Amino acid sequence: MIRAILIDDESLARDIVKYYLSDHPEIEVVAECVDGFEGLKAINQHKPDLIFLDIQMPKISGFEMLELVEDKPAVIFTTAFDEYAIKAFEVNAVDYLLKPIDKGRFDTAIKKLPNKLNQKENTEAVLDAAALSPAQNNRVVVKKEGIIKIIPTSDINYLEADDDYVKLNTIDGVFYKNKTMSYFEQTLDQTQFIRIHRSYIINLAQVTKIELKEKDSYVVLLKSDIWLPVSKTGYTKLKAALGM
Repeated sequence: MIRAILIDDESLARDIVKYYLSDHPEIEVVAECVDGFEGLKAINQHKPDLIFLDIQMPKISGFEMLELVEDKPAVIFTTAFDEYAIKAFEVNAVDYLLKPIDKGRFDTAIKKLPNKLNQKENTEAVLDAAALSPAQNNRVVVKKEGIIKIIPTSDINYLEADDDYVKLNTIDGVFYKNKTMSYFEQTLDQTQFIRIHRSYIINLAQVTKIELKEKDSYVVLLKSDIWLPVSKTGYTKLKAALGM
């Protein structure tokens, strides 16, 4: 028996999936959720094999919710058309269903399921690709001590590499994200954020001063009274961004 969770804010969409699943008795629906917060709790509680996940939901998107899931189940995305999402799915061969969901397409996705029940690597690739969508790069969703927080990127002072994590230094404190510096360098607005060093990305709006520390070595002062090192490459990027 495959244990599944439906996560969609539209009751009609959930009802359609349940109706189509009546032809697939090997799949049992163990929970229904109307948003990403409920979905995250249900996944942690039920440990499903499969989730049917809507992308565009209130509070946090399906992508943002999935980022917070540590042990990711197989995912069949359900979505209205989204150029970035569909491109990500097709490139990484992850199942998706366009709304309104067609019964034949649904059955085809279910037939692929036995080969998709352990697709964590593909799911991570989808999340990375989807993050390039303009709708995804103006905020960062994190979880700290069991609490989910949505951080507007404008609230980030700077980002710092910290082993397998990136430390987000914000106006509300420090938060950690299990991503790479390269990920943030690629996905954050490059007119707002500049990588000044292999270990640091700064919010340009926070810059107050740039000083020469020693020959060919610079440091930058942020409004939070933090001095950060600037590499040669970073200095070139910083000058260009500030029009120096």
